[in-house]
Amino acid sequence: MAEILVLYYSRGGSVARLARQIARGVEEVPGMQARLRTVPPVAAVTLQTAAPVPEDGAPYVEPHDLAECVGLALGSPTRFGNMAAPLKHFLDGLGGEWASGTLAGKPAAVFTSTATQHGGQESTLLTMHVPLLHHGCLIVGIPYTEPLLSSTRTGGTPYGASHVAGGQDDPQPSEEEAALARALGRRLADIAARLVR
Repeated sequence: MAEILVLYYSRGGSVARLARQIARGVEEVPGMQARLRTVPPVAAVTLQTAAPVPEDGAPYVEPHDLAECVGLALGSPTRFGNMAAPLKHFLDGLGGEWASGTLAGKPAAVFTSTATQHGGQESTLLTMHVPLLHHGCLIVGIPYTEPLLSSTRTGGTPYGASHVAGGQDDPQPSEEEAALARALGRRLADIAARLVR
């Protein structure tokens, strides 16, 4: 089966839950499978080496995950209108993959979570597109043919899937957010399947 890499950083669980919804959408496309991976946290000063495998959740991403995928979904919480440092740190280390064209021609989509409705979802998603464009990815969004995109009162944008966690930091996506994340996963997998034929 062809695989879509669903790669994310999640601190409070919101982005991880969106990732699982995207993976569900990917696996609704015949012949497609999702590979969930995460990136390790970073700190200004390293006090101790992180375990090579996280205690729970998805395994850490490795270079072969990027080479083996036929498409990529990239997720991060919003940090002041941009992606979180751990994901940016990972992307900054992909010079070799950029030079060799590992991701060139592969479709890619993005997703995020914010604490508030106007917490920078769209700017985060748009800035996550930039490194993907440098890698030669084909950007996939959510078209307005998805009716929920016009009616959602929580997350969901044409630039990618999103979630509003709110003041209580609720990691559970709303029904609309989950449905739009699944729709993005399906669309990404469908486009990848067409490209690999």
